[in-house]
Amino acid sequence: MDNIRHNLPVLLLHNTNPAWAPEEILENEEDAATLSNALCELGHPVEVVTVENARLAERLSTYNPQEHIVFNWCEEIPGIPHSEPEVAAVMERMGFVFTGSSYDVLALSYDKPQIKRLLDEANIPTPPWDVFHTPDTTGWNIFPSIVKAAHEHCSIGISSESIVTSPAELENRVAFILEEHNQPALVEEFIDGREFLNAVWGNGKISMLPAIEMDYSGLTNIRDRLFTYEAKYVSGSPLYESIDMVVPAELEPNALARLEQIVLATYRATGCRDYGRIDVRYLNDVFYVIDVNPNPDINPMTSMTHAAAKAGYSYGQMGSRIVNLAAARHPLFGKENTPASAP
Repeated sequence: MDNIRHNLPVLLLHNTNPAWAPEEILENEEDAATLSNALCELGHPVEVVTVENARLAERLSTYNPQEHIVFNWCEEIPGIPHSEPEVAAVMERMGFVFTGSSYDVLALSYDKPQIKRLLDEANIPTPPWDVFHTPDTTGWNIFPSIVKAAHEHCSIGISSESIVTSPAELENRVAFILEEHNQPALVEEFIDGREFLNAVWGNGKISMLPAIEMDYSGLTNIRDRLFTYEAKYVSGSPLYESIDMVVPAELEPNALARLEQIVLATYRATGCRDYGRIDVRYLNDVFYVIDVNPNPDINPMTSMTHAAAKAGYSYGQMGSRIVNLAAARHPLFGKENTPASAP
């Protein structure tokens, strides 16, 4: 992607919540300020727009969609569960051009069974799976397995108890998901192999950033070898401290080429736009897609940021490139020869 423009005006949209702990609110504000400052240093005029309640449309109503590109860093409308796609829906109705995927793709990402169907239809390797609406799991005989809530994100519902090794454990965990999360349970074969987080960006012409490996080699218990909510977000917890991020992942050239082929095919098959992250497990020479995230976190410590840095992009340059990808869809900025792909 050539001719990156650093003068594009940005509304940095992010969410906070008065119900969060003070330290969580502060961390959230600091992350937004870090990205805002990084974009400003390159020349982007940036205004941070914080969403603190359910009145998103009202919050955006004072801005002219013709004059801005929204950097969508919203994971929810505060107080409304599973509302990440609705953020995009509101902006689409109001005529804003924003970074990242559309409402349809974000909504799809919350439907894990449908993602699995799309992968199967596209002949993209993904672990064998089934969906259960009752605790009766008769017919499932693949172990170890992992039990997930069928319509959650951010590892919600995933813990060491999610790994099951017997029919009795499976029934108990499915019953827990049904009762605790009030939704079906997705059951997959647990691929006890290497795990790679793979950031992709672009539209039309797309490319994968350096693969990142989550190294579980220091964990001997199979139930600990997965990227749970605790492992991702609870600083100081045993899992958070035990799992290393290897940047870049070490793979033979042929294996890396196959990983990239599968990751790019998944990005296309699921309709991701501008950027996204495809999570893959590797066992017995097969790469299995285990998750698709069209709106991954990009704070300074996340895998995509590390991958971009390894590829030579500063934090601000990474953000600016994403802004430029979105700008190609803008009715005014898009006419000013803003390119729509990344090398």
